[in-house]
Amino acid sequence: MQKHDILHEFPEMKEKIHNLKVSDSHFKKVFEEYHEVDHSIHSIETGATPTTDEHLNELRLKRVNLKDAIYSYLKNN
Repeated sequence: MQKHDILHEFPEMKEKIHNLKVSDSHFKKVFEEYHEVDHSIHSIETGATPTTDEHLNELRLKRVNLKDAIYSYLKNN
């Protein structure tokens, strides 16, 4: 399984991600929400948590939208 955590998605921004996590409450909230959604997806994909395909697809879409929001925030701050 491919890793989708933010540090693997944007390794070149590792320091900026850390700095924003400790200094910007909005960024921290979005980062934590992304992490929770990614963890849920991983749990489903490994068979640990049963769900419907529809729910899994909704979570994947949410993860993409959160990732886009994080990327935009990183580029603009």
